[in-house]
Amino acid sequence: MRGNQANRLAAGGLIDRSTPLSFRFDGKTLSGFQGDTLASALVANGVKLVGRSFKYHRPRGILTAGSEEPNALVELRSRARREPNTKATTAELYEGLEAASQNRWPSLDFDVMAVNQLFAPIFVAGFYYKTFMWPAKFWEAIYEPAIRRAAGLGHAAGIPDPDRYDKAWAHCDVAVAGSGPAGLAAALAAGRSGAHVILCEEDFVLGGRLLGDGGTIDGLPAAEWIARTLDELAAMPDVRIMTRTTLFGVYDGGTYGAIERVNDHLPVPPEHQVRQRLWRIVAKHCIVAAGAIERPIVFAGNDTPGVMMASAMRSYINRYAAAPARRIALFTNNEDGWRTAEAAIAAGLQVAAVIDGRPDVSPARRSLAGKGGFPVLNGSVSGVDGGKGGVRKISVSLTGGARAEVEADGLAVSGGWNPAVGLTSHHRGRPKWRDDIAAFVPDGAPPGMVAAGAANGAFGLGACLREGFEAGVAAARDAGRSGNAGSAPIADDEAFSLTPLWHVAGKGKAFVDQQHDVTASDVELAQREGFESVEHLKRYTTLGMATDQGKTSNVAGLAIMAAVSGKSIPETGTTIYRPPYVPVAIGAFAGHHRDKNFHATRLTPSHHWAAEQGAVFVDTGLWKRAQWYPLPGEKDWLESVTREVKAVRSGVGFCDVSTLGKIDVHGPDAGAFLDRVYINAFSSLAVGKARYGLMLREDGVVYDDGTTSRLAEDHYFLTTTTAKAGLVMQHLEFCRQVLFPELDVQLTSVSDQWAQFSIAGPKTRDLLKEIVDPAEDLSNEGFPFMGAREVKLRGGLKARLFRISFSGEMAFEISVPARYGEALVRNLLIAGKPFGVTPYGTEALGVMRIEKGHVAGPELNGTTTAADLGLGKMMSTKKDFIGRVMAGREALVAPNRQVVVGIKPTDKASRRLRSGAHIVPKGETPGPDNDQGYVTSVCFSPVLDQWIGLGLVERGRARIGEIVRAHDPLRGEEYDVELCNSVFYDPDGGRQRG
Repeated sequence: MRGNQANRLAAGGLIDRSTPLSFRFDGKTLSGFQGDTLASALVANGVKLVGRSFKYHRPRGILTAGSEEPNALVELRSRARREPNTKATTAELYEGLEAASQNRWPSLDFDVMAVNQLFAPIFVAGFYYKTFMWPAKFWEAIYEPAIRRAAGLGHAAGIPDPDRYDKAWAHCDVAVAGSGPAGLAAALAAGRSGAHVILCEEDFVLGGRLLGDGGTIDGLPAAEWIARTLDELAAMPDVRIMTRTTLFGVYDGGTYGAIERVNDHLPVPPEHQVRQRLWRIVAKHCIVAAGAIERPIVFAGNDTPGVMMASAMRSYINRYAAAPARRIALFTNNEDGWRTAEAAIAAGLQVAAVIDGRPDVSPARRSLAGKGGFPVLNGSVSGVDGGKGGVRKISVSLTGGARAEVEADGLAVSGGWNPAVGLTSHHRGRPKWRDDIAAFVPDGAPPGMVAAGAANGAFGLGACLREGFEAGVAAARDAGRSGNAGSAPIADDEAFSLTPLWHVAGKGKAFVDQQHDVTASDVELAQREGFESVEHLKRYTTLGMATDQGKTSNVAGLAIMAAVSGKSIPETGTTIYRPPYVPVAIGAFAGHHRDKNFHATRLTPSHHWAAEQGAVFVDTGLWKRAQWYPLPGEKDWLESVTREVKAVRSGVGFCDVSTLGKIDVHGPDAGAFLDRVYINAFSSLAVGKARYGLMLREDGVVYDDGTTSRLAEDHYFLTTTTAKAGLVMQHLEFCRQVLFPELDVQLTSVSDQWAQFSIAGPKTRDLLKEIVDPAEDLSNEGFPFMGAREVKLRGGLKARLFRISFSGEMAFEISVPARYGEALVRNLLIAGKPFGVTPYGTEALGVMRIEKGHVAGPELNGTTTAADLGLGKMMSTKKDFIGRVMAGREALVAPNRQVVVGIKPTDKASRRLRSGAHIVPKGETPGPDNDQGYVTSVCFSPVLDQWIGLGLVERGRARIGEIVRAHDPLRGEEYDVELCNSVFYDPDGGRQRG
C-alpha cells in the first residue's frame, strides 16, 4: 500500500512537489518528494516509531533534523550495498530507496528484546564490568559470545561492496565549513577579495539554518538572498562549492579531511562514477561556520517518539512542509524555542501549550500566546505519557509546586544551543565556557583556523553575517589577497535569553544519551562510584560513544556530573575531541586501494617474458615474481621446481633478482659510513670486489643482509633483501642525516634503475661468453669469486657483473639498465639454448639456498642475532658499529639461545617436513615448557632426495646428530627429526669457487 503523506502540509516548504518519489521502510511502500530526506518523508507519512534503543530496546522516534541524530538509524539499501547505521535525517530521498529499522526482532512494532526493560534496575552503568567477572571460565564460553551477539545496531552486507570510492587532493587559500549565514558571508568576502575558496556543506542544499528559520537579509527574504549569493559565488572562477561534503577532521600542516557523498543520493552510482570521495584539502586558512546544535533537556520520558528538538520541528515544518504533530507542546528555557511555536501557528498547526523554564516570559511572547489561544506554563516537563505510537500527555511541574497536564501528540524541546566546537577542538584543543549562553565555545583552535557565527557563540542572524564576513576578509588578507570585499550583508539580531536547565527530576527514566541508553541516574551512579573524570565517565557509562559522538548528549551529561559532584561545568571539563566529526566509511578511506589495487603492483623487467613462458607468479611485497615455470605434463609445482633445481645443478639456469634493493653509496666517506652500519668492515674492501654484510638494529638484533660491491674508491653498490629494500634505505638515510652528519656520503636508491639476473650452474661461463664481449676475461683468475666490475656486452652495452652465488653453484649476477632487462632475458634464453639453459623461479632459488644453508627472511625474523645465524665471527672487534654494544647483552649471548641448525626427518623416504613445526625433546610432552624452537624453512632437496629444513633450536649447533620430535599442532602431525649441519650441499664451497 502506498503511503498518502497524511502529515504533509498543503503548501510551503522547499520540496519539489512536481517530482514524487516512492520508497520503502520496513517493507511498507511510502511516498515523498524530491528535496525530502528519509526522515522528513517519514514525518510526512506520519511515521513516528523509527527504531529501538541499544540496551533497553525502547521505542525511539526522530529527534533532530541533521547529522547529530542519535535515534533514527536505519539500514539503507539491500544485499551487497546494504549500509547500516545511516542517519535518516541526512539520507537524501530518491526513487526506490529501501530502508529498514535496526536492533529489533521480529519487527519494529513488536520487539521481543523489549523485555530488557524489565531488567533495567540491573542494566545500569558498569553492568558488564561488575557482572561478567565470575566465574572466569564463563567468559570465553558464555559471556563473550552472548555480548557479541547482542552488540551492534545493524548488519553489514557481509559480501564485497560493488561500488567504488576515490581519494583526491585540493588546495585553496580559504576553506569554509558550513553554508549557513556565516559560511556564505565568509565565502562571499573571501571570494570578492580574490582568494581561492572551497566551501563545504554537508547538506544537499545550501543555506544552513536559514532553510528552516528564514529571516530577512539586505531587505530580502532569506531564500532570495541565498539565491543571489549563490549566483555571485558561482560567477567567481576561484570559488568552489561542494555540497554533500562534510569537513570531518583537522590534521597537520593545514590539511583537512572531507568526505563527499558523490552519489549516495542515487540507488546505484552511474557507470564509471564513485559513490564517495575522500578529500584532503590543504588550506592556508579555515573558517568553521558549522553552526550550533540545539541541546535537549533531560526529563522522564524524553525519549518517547514524538519528542523532538524544537529547531528540528520547525525545519520539518518550514523546509519540508511536514508536520511532526498536529497538536504541539513546546518546552523551552530560551527565547529561540518560541520560534517553533510561531512556525507551528503559521503552518496552521495547534499549539497546546508552551512550558517555559525561565522565571519571566516577555510580553511579546505572551501576546503571541494570546493570539494563538494557548497557555504559557512557567515550569518544566517532568514526564511524558506515551509509547511507540507517540506522545499522548505531558506532565508539567509548575513553578511554585503545582502540577498540570497537557494533551498533545508532539513535544518540541529546546534547552539552548551548543556551538559546534568539534573541528576547532581537534589537535587537543579545549573549548572554554561562556556563562551568557551557557555553552562551550572555541578556544585555541588549530593553527590557521577560526570559528564564526553560531559556531563561535554568536546566535543572532546579524552577528552571524558580520562575523562570517569579517573572518572571510581577514583570511583572504592573510593569504595575500587584497581585492575589494565590498560591504557585509546586513540583518537584525533576534532577541536571545536563556536560563540554564539541564535535568528535571521525575519518575521514570530520563535519558542523556539516547543512542546508548545512558540515563541521568547512570551519570549519578558513575559519580558515586568514583568515575568523576569526564574521560572515566565517558567510558564507564558509554556517554557520547555512539555514532553521534555525543553531539546532543555530552554537555547535558557534563552538567549533571557537575551538579552531583559540586563543581561548575567548566571545572568538570570536556572529553578530548578527535576526528572524524561524522562517521566516514572505511571504503572512502581505502579509496581505490582494494582487491587487486589494494597496493601498487610492481613488475620485474622480465615479467612479460615470464608470463609468455607460463610462469606462476607469487606476490613478494609489491612485486610479482615468477615462482616456477611449469612445463606441459608436469603434474604439480614440486615436479616443476625439482626439474629447475636439477637443471641448475647440472647445467645452467637464470633467475630474475631485480627485486633486491639496490643503493648507490657515493662520497669520500662512503667506506667509513658502511663500516658503521655493517658488523664487518667495508672500508678495506678492494675496488672490484664484493662482500657479504650484515646489519644490526640498535638493540643488537639482525636487521638485514646483502652484498656490497666496491666499484670505485668512492662508490659502493649495496644490495638488500627484497622485503627490506625501502626500510633499509630509510634506515641508512637516518644514519646519514641524524647519527653521522659529519660524514661526506650520499645515498641513492637505484632499485628500479637496474635489471639484475642471477646465472648459476656449472655451464655459467659458457653462457656468459655468448653475451659478454670476448675481450672480457671471465676465468677464475680474471674474475675470481666475489669479484665485481663493469663489463661490456656484445653490441657495446655496458653492464655490471658480480661473481656472487646464492645457489651454491658457480654463479654470476648481471645488471643492465632496466629498460634492457627484457631484451637481456630473451637473449639469455637464445644464447643458452645449446647449453640447456633453464629459467627458474623463487621456489627453486629457495630450495638451493636451503640446501646451501643460507639464511633468509624466515631466519632474519627480528629476534635473531649474528651469532644465532652462525655469523658471529663476522662481527668486527676493531671498529664500532650500530648494535655492537647491545648485541653483547647477557640474554643475547646466553648459551641456550635458539640458533640456526639443519633439520631432516629420520624417515627420509616418506616423511614431509613442515615449516612451523615445534621442536620438542624426544620423550617429552609438547607444550610451552618443553618447546625448544621451530622449523623455519623447508624444501624437498632433489640432491638428497628427501625433505630438509632449517630451524632455530636451543643450543642447536651443539646437538648435531640428536634425534628430537617435530610437533605440528596445526596439522596434527608429530615425527622424529635429526638435528644436523645447516649446510647440506657442498659444505666446502668448491662448486661456487670453481
